[in-house]
Amino acid sequence: MVFSRFAVLMAAGLPLVYAADVKVVEEIAAKVNGEIITRGELEQARRDIEQSLRAEGLGGTKLQDAVKQYSANSLREKIDEILLVQKGKDLNINVDSEVTRQLADIQVQARDKDGNRITDPDKFQKYVQEQTGMQFEDYKDRMKRQMLAQRVIGQEVGYRINIPEPELRKYYDEHKADYVRREEVFLSQILISTEGKTPAQMAEAEKKAKDIVARARKGEKFSELVRQYSDDPETAKNSGSLPPYQRGIMPKDMEDVVFKENKGYVTDPFKRPQGLVILRIDERFQAGQASFEEVKERIQEEMARPKMEPKIREYLTRLRQEAFLEIKDGYLDSGAAPGKDTRWHDVAQLKPQTTTKEEVAARVHRHKKVLFVPIPGTTQKASKKETSPDIPEPPKADQNGAPVTAQPIKQ
Repeated sequence: MVFSRFAVLMAAGLPLVYAADVKVVEEIAAKVNGEIITRGELEQARRDIEQSLRAEGLGGTKLQDAVKQYSANSLREKIDEILLVQKGKDLNINVDSEVTRQLADIQVQARDKDGNRITDPDKFQKYVQEQTGMQFEDYKDRMKRQMLAQRVIGQEVGYRINIPEPELRKYYDEHKADYVRREEVFLSQILISTEGKTPAQMAEAEKKAKDIVARARKGEKFSELVRQYSDDPETAKNSGSLPPYQRGIMPKDMEDVVFKENKGYVTDPFKRPQGLVILRIDERFQAGQASFEEVKERIQEEMARPKMEPKIREYLTRLRQEAFLEIKDGYLDSGAAPGKDTRWHDVAQLKPQTTTKEEVAARVHRHKKVLFVPIPGTTQKASKKETSPDIPEPPKADQNGAPVTAQPIKQ
């Protein structure tokens, strides 16, 4: 994103004369604990929502009213997201594996103009750009930020709302059709490369793989063994996590094992052209009706969501109270914390120690006293969604600030 040299010079505390005759190409609308929100970002958000609403068939006065209502809350939503993402990082929440699985799920559904599945990583990234209008890395980053925000809400707000088990069971009995599963397995892998190795080096690689299997079966964390030993950099970044597999996708020798053994099982090494593959079964589901216990947490989330909305707003207000937040004249945060001073100050006159999140948090405390790389040899196909190759937009927020699922971009 391009920022004006004027803004950069002023942020550095340089005299205004140095910024003379510089054209302003972007304007900062707000600052949130060191992160900035620009006018261009808010305008882009407005264009995105307008495009999405048009795709849903909205037009005329209704479209204008909906866009106007969204625009009135656009700064609030941007501040909400930044505060939640920052909180997620403070809590060391990691959503990389979820992002990998979501992208993998999209990829197995992606088709080119001839209806062929897109397996080439570069072509898939181009496909995402064509469908979303965003660079692949930007789309991935947005997905990650909004998943992180949702995790924070679930962890910090959702756990406080408990639905009695009889109500959960009643909901399950009334919506059983929503909880029918395909036979499916979730896996993590370690790849020990054997490409270009001599017979002696091959023997050493086999010994290494067997040793890793033995250590994993004795209880060492598989994710840690992935980090230390896997030669597949893409899956190693996500603890070896792979997308879900159904029967007919994997080589038969692998399939016969992973669809027979239980969750937590670590396989013997499989020989493949790329190397030796060790698989761990993270989860396995039988085809058919999911039991109440299997979907209990999901039902809890679905039933708690309507009750969470006011709690989410309260939580976001509290995060605002603890944040260093400045908003420029002409911009409105419709979720502003009552009594908090968010007036814009001249950044050249601010002392650095007064502009940090830590300093603000300390003051508040004192006052209170208190790509995905598939398994070698596998052929991917859709697992969860078989009919729609649409790429979903990352979730948006409703008028109360609660993340909601956006409609998919139509092909």
